[in-house]
Amino acid sequence: MADTTPFPPRAVHRLSLGQRLKRDKVMLLLTLPGLLYFCVFHYVPLLGYVVAFQDYQPYLGYMHSAWAGVSNFTSAFADPAFWSATGNTLKIALVQLVFFFPVPIALALLLNSIVSDKVRRFVQSVVYLPHFIGWVIIVSIFQQILGGAGVLPDLLGHLGLPRYDMTTDPAAFPWLLTLQVAWKDAGWGTIIMLAALLNIDRGLYEASAIDGAGRARRLWHVTLPGISPVIILLLILNLGQILSVGFEQILLQRDAVGPAAGEVLDTYVYFHGIKNNDWGTSAAVGLVKAVIGTVLVLGANKFAHRLGHEGVYRGADR
Repeated sequence: MADTTPFPPRAVHRLSLGQRLKRDKVMLLLTLPGLLYFCVFHYVPLLGYVVAFQDYQPYLGYMHSAWAGVSNFTSAFADPAFWSATGNTLKIALVQLVFFFPVPIALALLLNSIVSDKVRRFVQSVVYLPHFIGWVIIVSIFQQILGGAGVLPDLLGHLGLPRYDMTTDPAAFPWLLTLQVAWKDAGWGTIIMLAALLNIDRGLYEASAIDGAGRARRLWHVTLPGISPVIILLLILNLGQILSVGFEQILLQRDAVGPAAGEVLDTYVYFHGIKNNDWGTSAAVGLVKAVIGTVLVLGANKFAHRLGHEGVYRGADR
């Protein structure tokens, strides 16, 4: 009688660290300039967070300033202005995440649907340009359009309607910021999405068309699943920056709506740290921001793994 016992599963051979380094040495060399950049400008400055635990005095420096323990954190958490700035930051971040994050995706899908290469390149060039304009000019343009003496209030006045100044309305401030960000960076954000769209196998569209799938069904069953890993990656990275909603943009418009609506954590750190010389409390707030961002990225990445996606990174298993 023939032996029908199945073959035992082959053990997965895990490469050692040295073997993986040897295998990926070319790719590691390519990432070396970027790694050096992040080390010099991002990781080394992390040592400055020691100020969060000191009664820091600039003329004494890190080595001689007195240690304050967690008193800087206690001072920040006891400050009503800190919680007001935190609430404003979360409100602005939520509005931008919900209403701005999908904009580059939709714009990339529209650009990808343009048949003519010349028209597509022209439109891409036009929508990319606002990214290279500084925030001072962007804010000035919106003030000329939506401000008290701008085009929109004048038009409303000529129509016999009440004049409305959006730039000084605290309730509309998060929407104004989101509108500015969308106009400035939506085109630039399409670059990654267009690259992801180019990686989708054209044969999938042909096969779905043969099966009778229309444009909407091809979009839902082919395009969106094809770019979903990139969408999830960008979403996770955006969660890490959720407490950083644009320092320069908000600083230029903070006084127009008042600190109650325009103060965010970045401007709170600026005014307390630089204006009021409260270095320890400002560093403590910055450290809290960094920790929360790190936790959000790690948690969202773990959740993406549970859904079967790669996320930002996945542990080496081969």
